[in-house]
Amino acid sequence: MLRGSKVGLRARHEGDIPVLQTELYDDVVNASRSDARPWRPISPGSEGSRFAVDNEEEGRVPFSVVELDGGALVGTATLWGIDNHNRSAHVGLGLLPSARGKGYGTDVVAVLCHYGFVMRGLRRLQIDTLSDNAAMLRSAERNGFVREGVLRSAAWVMGEFLDEVLLGLLVEEWKRDTP
Repeated sequence: MLRGSKVGLRARHEGDIPVLQTELYDDVVNASRSDARPWRPISPGSEGSRFAVDNEEEGRVPFSVVELDGGALVGTATLWGIDNHNRSAHVGLGLLPSARGKGYGTDVVAVLCHYGFVMRGLRRLQIDTLSDNAAMLRSAERNGFVREGVLRSAAWVMGEFLDEVLLGLLVEEWKRDTP
């Protein structure tokens, strides 16, 4: 398990999938805001769950996020769009509603930075988030990510176009002890 100050990132367990499916994906608004694909109903236990792990997929590393105190599942974290040639990847996370507002997001981003820069030898990490996602923007900036641009009206979410903010962090800018 990879450890932060509050959370750990571990392999996804089969028992995590129904919880993540119910708490994150079955919340249509949350799922629509966190995935570029249109929401569609997915039957419990089906192979179509976005939380199912494909161990053969090279460009995506999914984790389950657990509290260090007690080990309770609190969300999901992913390094995705991994480009080994350009040594870059994207950072993503989703916290269960009961885990939001506790500083876990900032800690998850810090652990994913450690994984990407130290364990994977990446040079650049990027976060793409909706412009009104204050929690993710705060977590990114607390970890040293810099706003690099805005993609105007780039995301179709619940019947309207929203702006996306792009943030980047280079390995030489990264502070290992952040936050």
